[in-house]
Amino acid sequence: MFEFITDEEERGQVGIGTLIVFIAMVLVAAIAAGVLINTAGFLQSKAQATGEQSSQQVSNRLQAVSTTGHVTGSETIDKVNVTVSQAPGAGDIDLLNATVSWIGPDGTYTLTESSVGSAADGSFTYAEVKDADNSAPVLNDPDDRVKLIFELGSGNFTGTLSEGEEVTLKINTMSGATTTIRVQVPQSLSSKSAVEL
Repeated sequence: MFEFITDEEERGQVGIGTLIVFIAMVLVAAIAAGVLINTAGFLQSKAQATGEQSSQQVSNRLQAVSTTGHVTGSETIDKVNVTVSQAPGAGDIDLLNATVSWIGPDGTYTLTESSVGSAADGSFTYAEVKDADNSAPVLNDPDDRVKLIFELGSGNFTGTLSEGEEVTLKINTMSGATTTIRVQVPQSLSSKSAVEL
């Protein structure tokens, strides 16, 4: 009628209870570790992608090699030529995907390459200066040189530039990198057909 529990049976029941609690803790820790590892992997891949984009925005820039202007008979500039190359450390840069902000005395204009045909205020064209592998308009070698040609007064674009006027060009590549070029017309254009700006 009466059952007596011995000391050994009591210890066995306590040991099983401890084992169940221990297994539950291990399972919870394993699930938490899995979640942490997945989250860390996701954050690492996001950080790597963000770092690559930031690096491209800094490095995939153009640099101006030379800037010249064509002088008209009325002593104004009607064409600006900017020869560009890759900046040091830049990857491939496609000029068809570049946009140019022209900030001048007559206003601000957004320009795209003429074959793109977007709703920009105007356009620019390009000409190969040096391109060993005929990849223009893509600059894929530090030795590549392409001339950007801005015909003033075309479409909604600005009129000609007069003596002493200044223009700022901001060239944005597809990766988001921006190159700023300042163009200053000399104080005198008399008896010249072309000038360095």
